Amino acid sequence: MSLGQIIRKKREQLSLTLDEVGTRIGFSKPYLSTIETEKVKNPPSDELLQKLEKILEFEAGLLVHIAHMEKIPSDIRHDYESVEAENQKWRHIMKNIMDKKPNAAKLDNILAENELDVKQGFISLAAGRLVPVINKLSAGYPTDFDDMDYPVGIADDYVRCPDLHDPNAFAVRVVGDSMEPKFSEGDIVVFSPAAQVNNGDDCFVRFSMPHETTFKRAFFESDNKVRLQPRNEKYSPAIVDGKRIDGLYRAVIKYEKL
Repeated sequence: MSLGQIIRKKREQLSLTLDEVGTRIGFSKPYLSTIETEKVKNPPSDELLQKLEKILEFEAGLLVHIAHMEKIPSDIRHDYESVEAENQKWRHIMKNIMDKKPNAAKLDNILAENELDVKQGFISLAAGRLVPVINKLSAGYPTDFDDMDYPVGIADDYVRCPDLHDPNAFAVRVVGDSMEPKFSEGDIVVFSPAAQVNNGDDCFVRFSMPHETTFKRAFFESDNKVRLQPRNEKYSPAIVDGKRIDGLYRAVIKYEKL
């Protein structure tokens, strides 16, 4: 059931009209209607959802959680939900074990009944941080690029990155062929502002005066110059004044289509 359907069902259960809800939370009836019918162009803010949670007697944080989950690409959301379901099963089993305090034989029976095999050993996995895919990045020459005032902003898509702990990490979709063969058009590349940049690293380069971006290997030259080197040999490097560079962020993860 979608966010809009959940809100509408609960509102009707409480015998509240859209007018009544809108008046109590300070939002118009037409806008609330677009949320319920899933025709909304501007996704509801966390502030609005928190007000709806209170008026419609939802558990605090529930609507916000559902809205955030709906923003996640379906394949990533499926993986997340599968892991969460498995975690819930383990929590249920552990509660039974603590309540019943079974001996070794009974413990094996409990695990077998729930199709859990601990003899294979445990694998330590981190679910990873959700990283916003902020836009498309040209791998050609610098170009105008709307990065939604990175690092502040909300993305349309997210990718989950295991073992990445930088809260300011972001991802972009590559456009162009100047970074081939290592990076192809359509690849999603994750960049970490916390990662140290060394000579020859593949970097998201953000310029000032004017605001432009590109994706290149960065080499630090003398006199505060930076050489931006394409990986594709048919493109020539560009030498820029370091003062023009507003941000230089190293690529740390690549997702490619197989």
